[in-house]
Amino acid sequence: MLDLHIQPQSRRTEIAGLHGQSLKVRVAAPALDGRANEALLAFVADRFAVPRRDVTLLSGEKSRRKRLLVRSAGIDPETALAPEGAR
Repeated sequence: MLDLHIQPQSRRTEIAGLHGQSLKVRVAAPALDGRANEALLAFVADRFAVPRRDVTLLSGEKSRRKRLLVRSAGIDPETALAPEGAR
């Protein structure tokens, strides 16, 4: 399970470090009609090398604070969620 703090409508989608106890993720899509959520789920699926259907939004549909579940991840979370320069 992942606890995330999301910043929608950023320049690009990326891991941005920590926000309190949560991982901060910048998402390029706007928070409009669920576009930021879909972009976030696709981004996390890509980082964990799993199909999009294996990433579920558990809570926070209309909030910046979100909880995600990633099933069948073959990549260690620390590796998958490391900032771009640290991968």
